[in-house]
Amino acid sequence: MSYQIELRHMRYFLAVSEELHFRRAAERLFISQPGLSRQIKQMEKTMGIDLFERNNRKVILTKAGRYLQEEIKLLIKHLDDSIEHAQMIHEGMEGQISFGYVGSAMQNVIPELLLKIREEHPNVHYSLREMENPDQVDALMRKEIDLAFVRLDKVPKGLEIAPVFEDTFSLVLPKDHPVDQKSFSSLRRFKEMPFILFEQSYSPAYHEQVMELFKKSGFQPVISHNTVHASTIFRLVENNLGISIVPTSLQLGYDMNVKFIELDKFKQRTLLSVAWNKDNRNPILNRILSKIIPGRELEDMG
Repeated sequence: MSYQIELRHMRYFLAVSEELHFRRAAERLFISQPGLSRQIKQMEKTMGIDLFERNNRKVILTKAGRYLQEEIKLLIKHLDDSIEHAQMIHEGMEGQISFGYVGSAMQNVIPELLLKIREEHPNVHYSLREMENPDQVDALMRKEIDLAFVRLDKVPKGLEIAPVFEDTFSLVLPKDHPVDQKSFSSLRRFKEMPFILFEQSYSPAYHEQVMELFKKSGFQPVISHNTVHASTIFRLVENNLGISIVPTSLQLGYDMNVKFIELDKFKQRTLLSVAWNKDNRNPILNRILSKIIPGRELEDMG
């Protein structure tokens, strides 16, 4: 079968699939509604597929239409990214790379990486987005970011993951609390205190390690609040609304009235890992990965 589908058809289809309304899609595309309808019908006829169910009240994607919507989104994004990289290369840049990260990665891992990039690849442009772990995974799958710095031990099929930094845990107390690093003896001393912790959805693996700290100390914590933001945790602790346990590296970069008691006698550790999409064809991705993962050889993107 010969397909006469052009890029314009794909962009028209995406507009209608997102708006689910031909008039709004036509206005978005700056073309007439009858002209857009003809283009979509031509696309359906050429492929022999019904992409939309239409009636007087609404437009709905068919099952085939939903599948094609996701695939065309990826194709269009890859094409747009390739053109953007080509333009940057033409202008003397090596390209660009986008990072997603959890807040603690910004305390040491990412700044060190950015210094390496600036030193060895000064013509690489980068962007940074602080994101929760699940959002980073979704963004990797959609190729909206190139690298994700996450606190996860596994990722979905199609993604790769590798540990980059092992961290201890620290108990977080109000700054005026009488216990300090020298006088700290046991986590059990705080069994009656309310704890403010990262939500389990933040990272199941991370949550499991924190719960193991309590188990080893012989008590089940009273959890008063859950959040995904370190700044929220610290603000609640400094106002005496509870205490917390966080990765030790989070003591950097915040100026709040809290103190950190490193729990380095416990064997439990939290891993910061880097994840990426195996199908990502960003031409500089592997160069950057070789700076992050010790022993990783530069691979030809082909």
